Amino acid sequence: MTQDDEGLPHERASEATRADPWRAVAFSDAVMAIVITFLALELRPPPPEPGDLLSGLLGEWPTYLAYAASFTYLAVIWMNHKAAFSRIREMDVGLQWVNLGILGTVALIPWPTAVIAETARTADAADQRVAAALYALVGALLWLSWLVFFIYLARHPDLTKEDVDDAYFARERPRALVGLLVYLAAGAAGVLIHPLVASVVFLVLPAFYALTSHGHDHGPAFFRRRDGW
Repeated sequence: MTQDDEGLPHERASEATRADPWRAVAFSDAVMAIVITFLALELRPPPPEPGDLLSGLLGEWPTYLAYAASFTYLAVIWMNHKAAFSRIREMDVGLQWVNLGILGTVALIPWPTAVIAETARTADAADQRVAAALYALVGALLWLSWLVFFIYLARHPDLTKEDVDDAYFARERPRALVGLLVYLAAGAAGVLIHPLVASVVFLVLPAFYALTSHGHDHGPAFFRRRDGW
């Protein structure tokens, strides 16, 4: 067994760099709370003429739609993150960077949400298509970060708790890949067909993953895997 400069075996030196995941969980929760707060700041009151407040509020429906899609998306991410880290025993440097990759893409979500809200106010069709594509791109990047997360843990089962199946995170990889591809397809549909098509996907996909994604074995009974399925 080789040794490092301090005379410690590399295996022991590697173990010395590992840490309990509680700090990463606390930091991640704080980041997501801040992102949700920024998301809500886009719900600004309209500037209607006196007596037109109701029509002005109703006219902001694209903003509400974008907020609902993004909030649901963030809620799913938070639940997935919580479920994932309930299975992680310790973190190494690589996993810390992978987790930061997820947080980095999470922090982007208010940006395309604001762009969609603003283009809805201007009602320019070309800008709305670009906004839908931007939202889809950010959504795809987030699923890509989850895919990297699952791949890393699948290759490092020693970081998970003893009662966790070594193949658990490997089984989660296709679900992240599907999310990545669907968001890219939604962006293409928003550009080539109509932005509303992409908006429907932006709403439906997070709702679907809220019921079936990461930790699906603990989800509603209707969606749980059964022997023979």
